[in-house]
Amino acid sequence: MARPVVGIIGNSYLINDQYPTHAGGTMNSCAVSEVSGCIPLVIPADPRYVSVAELMEVCDGFLLTGGRPNVHPEEYGEPETEAHGVFDRARDAITLPLVRACVASGQPFLGICRGFQEVNVAMGGTLYPEIRDLPGRMNHRMPPDGTLEEKFALRHKVTLTEGGVFHRVFGASEVMTNTLHGQGIKTPGQRVVIEGHAPDGTPEAIYIDGAPGFTLAVQWHPEWDAANDPVSRPLFSAFGDAVRAWASGERPAGLKATG
Repeated sequence: MARPVVGIIGNSYLINDQYPTHAGGTMNSCAVSEVSGCIPLVIPADPRYVSVAELMEVCDGFLLTGGRPNVHPEEYGEPETEAHGVFDRARDAITLPLVRACVASGQPFLGICRGFQEVNVAMGGTLYPEIRDLPGRMNHRMPPDGTLEEKFALRHKVTLTEGGVFHRVFGASEVMTNTLHGQGIKTPGQRVVIEGHAPDGTPEAIYIDGAPGFTLAVQWHPEWDAANDPVSRPLFSAFGDAVRAWASGERPAGLKATG
């Protein structure tokens, strides 16, 4: 029997500053294939080439990946500033309606970093353009130098809601994570439940209250060494279970906390 398909949201890049591409990090494909047990399929996130309806027909679930471009602030009613960085409006045009459609239908998705922010914006939330500029906040950005191992190293703990969805997935109320992001949640969107926080109060783990399917998203990068990391592995395993359930025709009840 064929494995179910997970659509991995691709990002736009220029090779040698000339050749346009859509690409996804190998570690995303590795986590989806080896830990979730699904076929990874990189999606060109551009409405000129694909539609949300087509993607939901072809794929059984979606991985909303991280990426250097940020969600454009117009998507949450704020003006563009230099602090907001660079953008990918084509990706915005695919992922934001895709999140809302999956929330409504129950089709599973897992959000990572930018994907975490996309989930919040799709549900009407807002973002801070630069977390490190806020009083009392740490620098959550990727270290500028060093090896990949050093850049993706565990850097802070995330405290989770007791008895919540993430507590059940991880089997712990506190986990250690990496951190490679500049932006973060300012105001949560409608039905966005924040269940994890960094020591400085930055939201790190969310899901959508009352959604009929898997809607988990995290601000860190669990795709790094997912097969061996004690936090990443159960997250991608739970995601894979939800995707297989959807592919087999099951339509699960909404995720809710127990306490």
